[in-house]
Amino acid sequence: MKLTGAQVLIQCLKEQGVDTIFGFPGGAVLPIYDALLDSDLTHILTSHEQGATHGADGYARATGRVGVVFATSGPGATNTVTGIATAYMDSVPMVVFTGQVSLDLLGKDSFQEVDITGITMPITKHNFIVKDAQALPDIIRKAFDIARSGRPGPVLVDIPKDIQTAVIDYRPRVIDTSNGNKGAHGEFGKQAERLENGLKAAVEVIRASERPVVFTGGGVIIANAHRELTEFAQKLKAPVVTSLMGLGAFPADHPQYLGLVGMHGSRYANYTVSNCDLIVAVGVRFSDRVIGDVSKFAPSAKIIHIDIDPAELGKNIETHIPLNGDVKVILSRLVDMIEEKRLDDWNKRVEEWKRQYPLKYTDDGSLKPQFILSKLYQMARDNYIITTEVGQHQIWAAQYFNYSQPRTFISSGGLGTMGYGLGAAIGAQVGCPHKRVINIAGDGSFRMNANELATVARYKLPIIEIIMNNSALGMVRQWQHLFFNKRFSNTTLGGDVDFVKLAQAYNIKGMRLDDKAKVEEVLKEALDYDGPVLIECIIDRDEKVFPIVPPGAPIADIIDE
Repeated sequence: MKLTGAQVLIQCLKEQGVDTIFGFPGGAVLPIYDALLDSDLTHILTSHEQGATHGADGYARATGRVGVVFATSGPGATNTVTGIATAYMDSVPMVVFTGQVSLDLLGKDSFQEVDITGITMPITKHNFIVKDAQALPDIIRKAFDIARSGRPGPVLVDIPKDIQTAVIDYRPRVIDTSNGNKGAHGEFGKQAERLENGLKAAVEVIRASERPVVFTGGGVIIANAHRELTEFAQKLKAPVVTSLMGLGAFPADHPQYLGLVGMHGSRYANYTVSNCDLIVAVGVRFSDRVIGDVSKFAPSAKIIHIDIDPAELGKNIETHIPLNGDVKVILSRLVDMIEEKRLDDWNKRVEEWKRQYPLKYTDDGSLKPQFILSKLYQMARDNYIITTEVGQHQIWAAQYFNYSQPRTFISSGGLGTMGYGLGAAIGAQVGCPHKRVINIAGDGSFRMNANELATVARYKLPIIEIIMNNSALGMVRQWQHLFFNKRFSNTTLGGDVDFVKLAQAYNIKGMRLDDKAKVEEVLKEALDYDGPVLIECIIDRDEKVFPIVPPGAPIADIIDE
């Protein structure tokens, strides 16, 4: 059939099972937005293109589907860069469609022209500029395949305006989107032989191990392998530690669960890793925030590293047995191959560390963020998704709110993007309308993309925005206190913004919490309210995140007060 390029884009999105787009229109995408009017696709109009990318990112993390973004050329395209980089660092499947000036205007410094493919090359799995209209359908199909296959990530497709208006032959296809990692298991030819040999070696090392630990990351959630991980850990009887991105991959209420490891890991989790003789690492990057001093990280341990991306194996730390492939497939194989272990002295030792060094904070009767989050968990329980901004509040949310299901904790891990959480909450709420989405923010992060309150109000999304307001850039101030001799340079924000009045300006219910005795009352009112709510929590400027390991130190060198 004969269609314009813009109409072909809409049809190709339907081929991919897309139902929701996050975007912001402009001159270079007018043909696309015109074609959108004739479709049944849902379009979420955000306040800013960065908000659109974070929205698509949150949608993808919450649903497991590919997030989609529309943005115009020039500044519209460059406004997507931070969101694309955030998705790239955390392996989030996303396809960003940007408009571009017509082909005859490329390279002439035309109005709102920018080389967005050149700009985003380092932060995308792949990107395209479409210069042949007839190639458009295949490029779109390739973009989605690349975004969801193997280790997922963002792809950008730049479409000049004359490609959008060109009339081409379009032949519809039926696309199988059910298996995101098809052909990526590494089970063919020499890869299959290497994997089989690796599995056999892993089984022998596991059998000989006396102090094993399972270290889980975001790759387990991406691969939908949380059940296989739980079965493997239970059979191994090993304590389980997690990266920030791995929260929810293993049930937090399981007796083998130890929580975060590394810079903000508990003393008992870090001691466990530091004293183990085997780490089975599943879908993790071994980032600097986890390993600290590389030379002193788990000095007696052999490392089995399972990951779909071969570039991660041995990149940051020596891997003794690399297992390249889909973690779901490999964990299933290992479950079948290993013998079930019994609880032993190692488990007793770990339990003793848990009793001796629990997570704690000083309860002096004042309003504490740790208390708020603990109480929120007791009240929200199962029907929730937590998103966060980046800073102290992010770590408190990781420590004091328990995650027992995957895709219930959504946060910027690799890039550490302040201003991420509210956009991500919008995407998660749109993707999962039957769950309550709660964004945990600090006042500094919230100020960066507070304009997305307009999007929340426009679509009447029942998001709860909780702002831990300490009138400071809390995590940076904490580092200045601990590592820069209390020289507080430009980290004091002051109380110049009334966030409750700001919420009310958007017709959002605004509440202020400054009394510990009223925490349950305020949270209950917010959870019972059928609409968006903002809660400003007034906390002490010098409330700190503990434990913390100084940057570059061994993870057993913990500051916890």
